[in-house]
Amino acid sequence: MEKRWILGKTNQDAVTALKDELGVSAILCDLLVKRGITTYDQARDFFRPSLEKLHDPMLMKDMDKALDRLEAGMRNNERIMIYGDYDVDGTTAVSLVYGFFKEFYYNLEHYIPDRYEEGYGISFQSIDYAQKEGISLIIALDCGIKALDKIEYAKERGIDFIIGDHHRPGDTLPNAVAVLDPKREDCTYPYKELTGCGIGFKLVQAFAQRNEIPFEKVSNLLDLVVVSVAADIVPITGENRILAYYGIRRLNDKPRPGLRSLIELSGAKRPLRISEIVFFLAPRINAAGRMDSGQAAVQLLIAQENLSAFLKADTLDVHNKERREIDKSITEEALNLISDSEVLMNKKSIVLYDENWHKGVIGIVASRMIENFYKPSIILTSADEEYAAGSARSVKGFDIYNAIAECEPLLEQFGGHKYAAGLTIQKVKIPEFIERFERIVAETIEENMLTPEILVDAELEVEHMTLNFYKIIEQFEPFGPSNLQPIFVTKGLRDTGYSGIVGQNNQHLKINATKDGMTVNGIAFNQAHKFDIVKNQYFDVCYSLELNEWRGNRNVQMTIKDIKPHEDWGERVNGVL
Repeated sequence: MEKRWILGKTNQDAVTALKDELGVSAILCDLLVKRGITTYDQARDFFRPSLEKLHDPMLMKDMDKALDRLEAGMRNNERIMIYGDYDVDGTTAVSLVYGFFKEFYYNLEHYIPDRYEEGYGISFQSIDYAQKEGISLIIALDCGIKALDKIEYAKERGIDFIIGDHHRPGDTLPNAVAVLDPKREDCTYPYKELTGCGIGFKLVQAFAQRNEIPFEKVSNLLDLVVVSVAADIVPITGENRILAYYGIRRLNDKPRPGLRSLIELSGAKRPLRISEIVFFLAPRINAAGRMDSGQAAVQLLIAQENLSAFLKADTLDVHNKERREIDKSITEEALNLISDSEVLMNKKSIVLYDENWHKGVIGIVASRMIENFYKPSIILTSADEEYAAGSARSVKGFDIYNAIAECEPLLEQFGGHKYAAGLTIQKVKIPEFIERFERIVAETIEENMLTPEILVDAELEVEHMTLNFYKIIEQFEPFGPSNLQPIFVTKGLRDTGYSGIVGQNNQHLKINATKDGMTVNGIAFNQAHKFDIVKNQYFDVCYSLELNEWRGNRNVQMTIKDIKPHEDWGERVNGVL
């Protein structure tokens, strides 16, 4: 699939001013300015995150009401339920809040809804269960902001709700005792991009602050927070950057038994980074809710004993292997459906329905459609005899949540973010939904959004690819949305004749190239088909820098994202290379 390389625009005045303040290279200052860092103080906070810079949790709207109700419940020995969604963010949030309060209060239980029996978010079944068990207060995390009918249903049964969510609210907030959500319009909390687990962390932080509990008991929970930050693909800026920075430290130095067992079983390389969480830990935690019950993930994450944690982690690892097999099979079916249909190939969107597809993997399959066709994609499967459930994923720049919202009259319910959403619909309405969704996408999507792009930070020459330069780039971590690993372009490299195809299945391309008398190495994963562009040719590459260690030798190499034949690029037009 052809990709566009987009070179970010340089604010030369800001770069020069920052260079004068910091006394470092213009390239590094350019990288910082492109991340919104234009002063010495901002650079200090970026490179040296401090827990002291976390915002006062009492600044969050309704936090005082949440604490008052929670403490009243504790004083009155009420039965309290900690409730969360079945994905990584929901299960880490429940584990964090339940694990913390269990130290101070015994009359607690945790609850994760069944993906297949109850669906996403707060369910009527869970409220019925709570009433039966004498639960009078539910703390809902990572869900609930649109559950107006469920909250009223609970209220009629004498059950109060504290909602801690980070999704966009609707026009009306639920009638809960407290609604903690920085995205509500009347909330002036300084940072809006916390995860559901991050909201749980702020609740715990506020409780500890009010009750003079040492902050160490709160900061010990950051290994859970960073897992949610990585898995939920939120911006790693501001408060999230601080939480992720110290969470990664905790995860590497002293992870809880459940996470330690997952790390060992997954084979993730150490030290862990955000990418290891995304590709090794998050899928295994998610596998609990996809293949069995999200409760299994919570049981793992709150486990205190190493042996118990290892056995629970092993079960999740088995579930993840099952999930991969099912994911692979359904993906192949979906790809064939599209490839065999000229009509589907020519559409601006992808919406597929098969009642036999496994509900637990449709979100993953939707992501696979993006990878292969780069169009807004929705995968639907049967939820019960009457309804279908769907997962939606989008391409860069296109708000799939808004597009689905335009179809609201056809939907039973929906929710999510700009790039990922879920929905429930009556099966008989699916054909009309497919038609309307395609029309909305076709009318609103810009043509360039249908071509994947690589955002390039700067052009770099081989002479700059030094260990010292790499060590400074390392300090930009943790990487993630709004602070992606820097991507560079180098033009006019020449194959030395030692480049070649490598890998067990001959799928990778190893680069050995030269420019201006200097040699550089690189690896292009799954790009063996581009060898003809490289072999004995001049070529251009975009890449990130990685440290290669082999037999005691350490050198910087390129991890190549894309390769193009070398051209005389001439004038740049609107930053497009």
